[in-house]
Amino acid sequence: MVRNSLSDIRIIELGQIIAGTYGGQILSDMGAQVIKVESPKGDLGRNPSVAPYKGESGLFLTFNRNKKSMVIDLKNPEGRQLFLDLVKESDVVVDNFRSGVMKRLGIDYPELQKVNPKIIHCSITGFGSEGEYKDYPALDIIIQAISGHMAITGEKGRPPVRLGIPLADLSGGLFSSQGILAALYEREKTGKGQHIELAMFDAMLSLLTYLGTMWLNNAELPSPPGSSHEYTVPWQAFQTKDSYVVVAAREEVHWKSFCRAIGLNELSTDPRFLNNFLRVENRQILVPILEQRMLEDETHHWMEIFRREDVPASPVNHFDTAFAEPPVIQNQAVVEYDHPVVGRVRFPAYPVKMGNGAEMISTPAPDLGEHTQEVLKDILFCSEDRIQHLVQSGVVICK
Repeated sequence: MVRNSLSDIRIIELGQIIAGTYGGQILSDMGAQVIKVESPKGDLGRNPSVAPYKGESGLFLTFNRNKKSMVIDLKNPEGRQLFLDLVKESDVVVDNFRSGVMKRLGIDYPELQKVNPKIIHCSITGFGSEGEYKDYPALDIIIQAISGHMAITGEKGRPPVRLGIPLADLSGGLFSSQGILAALYEREKTGKGQHIELAMFDAMLSLLTYLGTMWLNNAELPSPPGSSHEYTVPWQAFQTKDSYVVVAAREEVHWKSFCRAIGLNELSTDPRFLNNFLRVENRQILVPILEQRMLEDETHHWMEIFRREDVPASPVNHFDTAFAEPPVIQNQAVVEYDHPVVGRVRFPAYPVKMGNGAEMISTPAPDLGEHTQEVLKDILFCSEDRIQHLVQSGVVICK
């Protein structure tokens, strides 16, 4: 049995690269049928210079598993009509075009609604469809910078640093998939579709969470913390003799067990460090003591003791050791598919495990136009003559 939670949902994805494709990937992992409607040039994420792997884009191989690719020239009036015919047979349309593109193509929400009142249209933009920033470039690093995230990432006194993952782009997928699921649920009650809009800038402000709350209510501007924490000590990475270990001794019981584990039990009764408020106030005294002690032994030594003493701690893994940790196998955190060109592709799995025990089976990211003919025949019921006409007139491309 494969995952089928959304097996009766069909999504048309006009999205490109990450922000417009990650949500479709998530929903496809839940069983939704996702049809990528691409231009004759294809999704920009197909660029093989982006995460190159055997002549293909590792980015595209990741974010487009389970999907079907159909090529339609939406600038062609016949192509536009073909797209609208597909909308009639679908539940959701997703795009991350710049503001105004869908309207210029004649396929914005009012037009979609005319042919399918139940359609849900999700538009992912950088800064919203209106306002002075609507046409501002919305690349991941730009959104990370303008939303405040880069100002609080990295080490104090050093240049700003972007996150190691494209979180702004990924936020488009994370929040759009949630919005689409909510809209589908609402449609079950009302029978009506709707237009959803998600600005990546808004998503990143939302992800500031309590730090945003402290600025809005208490005018607190946090500094880049490195690996440390504004409100908890010790909570940071410590260098060991051979690598790094993170310690997160937030609760008093953990602070005491940490002191015992590193053989500095006297710190737990020192008046300067008796509680977290005092440790934060005196971090400039305490942290150098802990840093010096942690340098005296190797990571493996410390981790054996910390696990025995129930100290919240972890080695600072790179990918080679992260993907070798026991939960990777236990939780089936890596899955794979066989690609016709590059062979086996392994990738991080969708993390939610459904209680029905359904297995997740992934299919390869599609070639450009690989499923055009299949969609025309099986969903739009086009005749062979009709398909031949569409191909010859350049309205569609079949692989």
